[in-house]
Amino acid sequence: MITHSPLPDHESVWDYPRPPRIEAVDWPIRVEQDGRVLAETTSALRILETSHPPCFYIPPDDVDFSRLVENRTRTFCEWKGQARYWDLETVDGRVRDACWAYPDPTDERIRDHVSFYARKVEACFVAGERVTPQEGDFYGGWILDWVKGPFKGGPGTRGW
Repeated sequence: MITHSPLPDHESVWDYPRPPRIEAVDWPIRVEQDGRVLAETTSALRILETSHPPCFYIPPDDVDFSRLVENRTRTFCEWKGQARYWDLETVDGRVRDACWAYPDPTDERIRDHVSFYARKVEACFVAGERVTPQEGDFYGGWILDWVKGPFKGGPGTRGW
């Protein structure tokens, strides 16, 4: 029987640090699209940043890249570096910028680990709990029952 470290009872995103903290977690993480697993791991990293729900970064060996197409989108994070993006091929067509990774990050632990926008895939799960996507079109946090806000990302919060 595989045991995993327990999930927190309660976390407030306002207790998360700035700059962000990177934590290894052994919780089952799964991303699904079109009824199939797109990524699955028990070796994720989560990034905790003030006012944001956590982002989960999945090792590249645990991602099905056969349905991902790298594109030219690039963004820059003052804490992590320059990100590259992939589009997702689905049965309904292509989803632009569904996930991202840092090929040359400021912290080597996240090198090439992939994080998915929960709002751009069919479903994301942490330890069996289906996540709620963070609001807005910029941030990619995964909201869980035990993660409390208010969260940056929704209307009127960009300047927080």
